Amino acid sequence: MAPFPPRHSPAKSFPLLAALSALALASCSASPGAAPASSSAPPTGVSPSASASTTPAPPLASPSPDPGSRPLGWGPEQRDQDAAAAAVAAMSPEQKAGQVLLPFFKGNQVEAQAALIQRLHLAGSIIMGDNVPRDPRGQVDVPGMGAVNQRLQQAVAADGRRWPGIMSVDQEGGAVARLGQPLTEWPAPMSYGAAGNQALTRQAGKALAGELVPLGFDLDFAPDTDVTVGPSDPTIGARSMSSDPAAAAAQGTAFSQGMLDAGVLPTVKHFPGHGSVTADSHLSLPVQQAGLDVLRGRDWKPFEAAVAAGLPIVMTGHIAVPALEPGVPSSLSAPSYAALRGLGFKGVAVTDALNMGAVENQYPAGAAAVKALAAGADLLLMPADVEQAHAAIVQALAAGTLPAARLDEAAQRVATMMIWHARTTPPAGTPGAGAPAGSGAALSAQVSASAVTVVSGPCSGPLVPGSVRVAGGGPGDRERFEAAAARAGIAVGSGPVVNLIGFGGKPAGGDIAVSLDAPWPLQGSSATVKLALYGRTDAAFDALAAVLAGKAPAPGKLPAAVGPFPAGTGCP
Repeated sequence: MAPFPPRHSPAKSFPLLAALSALALASCSASPGAAPASSSAPPTGVSPSASASTTPAPPLASPSPDPGSRPLGWGPEQRDQDAAAAAVAAMSPEQKAGQVLLPFFKGNQVEAQAALIQRLHLAGSIIMGDNVPRDPRGQVDVPGMGAVNQRLQQAVAADGRRWPGIMSVDQEGGAVARLGQPLTEWPAPMSYGAAGNQALTRQAGKALAGELVPLGFDLDFAPDTDVTVGPSDPTIGARSMSSDPAAAAAQGTAFSQGMLDAGVLPTVKHFPGHGSVTADSHLSLPVQQAGLDVLRGRDWKPFEAAVAAGLPIVMTGHIAVPALEPGVPSSLSAPSYAALRGLGFKGVAVTDALNMGAVENQYPAGAAAVKALAAGADLLLMPADVEQAHAAIVQALAAGTLPAARLDEAAQRVATMMIWHARTTPPAGTPGAGAPAGSGAALSAQVSASAVTVVSGPCSGPLVPGSVRVAGGGPGDRERFEAAAARAGIAVGSGPVVNLIGFGGKPAGGDIAVSLDAPWPLQGSSATVKLALYGRTDAAFDALAAVLAGKAPAPGKLPAAVGPFPAGTGCP
């Protein structure tokens, strides 16, 4: 690796930022109201005949609109872009390179990460599961997590920036949740497609994101808006909200808007669509064989909806699309970014993690970062070695293989987004900002109760006698089921067998088969009664037990076909 360039003094490198910050954070001017009524109308107390004999006064001039308030179509306004453009123009190449990199770190090496953020001028950080401080019970240490993010923000400020760093996390709910209890546990996102209630989905998005704010997070890599194709989709599964493009679009947009309501930036993912490929990009490069007409009619519908809603971030996936550029991951492909921009997207395009097998196997060292940036990415997530990536960007810029305008554009988009976010969102710690850990529990329970689906079997009355046996499931599933059964008045030890099928589980027998994740295993199950739950939380098991006991209906509908059972199957 080439020697790292010297660090630039913040005082010298950012001479304009204090003034720019004042400009960006200033309150918006009042929008002009409707034009005043014509002065030729008779004033109060004057007869029409008298008014007609007078010369009408010229109409009052409308106030000029504030040019800074012009919307950009993805959240920020012109004032935010102007401030970002001026700030980026004052940056060194090293600073610009840092602005487009969002790294991870190992374990509790917070101080090392803070020093790296400051030295390389990085955009911020992502928090992974091993970075989360835990209390003696193994739960999230909420004050400790807030302190980690606060320390990393201090490093951003020490670098001289006048906008916050990106403090991000993967928190979708279901299988993808870096933060567990005491934060609310949420069921798999497929629950929203099964429930089919956009208002409820938006409330859930707000509640999930609201609990991230007091911990110092300002960006979440959620929701997953991929359209699943069913059992041949090995990666997304129940992370998808639906196999129906319109439903995935509506539910994903609603969840994203709820996140924005809470003050957290959402990320719709994974363009050009990860739910219809048959390989896992964590391990190898999936190939999307569909043509562009199929992609436009299926996989791209949620992204079109996100653009129409003005959502700020789209994540590109590591998926090769021969119809766009054979053999190259979309996250590193100029034609793929052109296709995304062709949908009208003007916001920040972020890559999926660059340390995943689909990229790292083919583009080692800093090559992936440079290629992604040159192709059209604005933010590079989790390069395998952020120092190598930073040095490679600076070297490519000096060599002319990375156009200076492309780096400027990317850095400016990231800065525009964060300036806008700071201007419109109360900072963490502000009274009333965010929600306490666990405050979404009742809403999570409502989601699961609205989603549970009878795929086959009776739609009313108890499905089991007063006692059952339980089989299958993953770690903790039986214990959670038994506790929920007890709360519903169902004993465990004799009677019909309730077979729990967890993530990646095989079709199972028994009397009642219950899928806890994606419902595909129900296709091959020999059980007479088949239920889809889409979750493994305590509240999800309570919803299941209530249906089994006949104490609650199962209102959910299959959001994707399961063998002979079409999408939409469920009780009336």
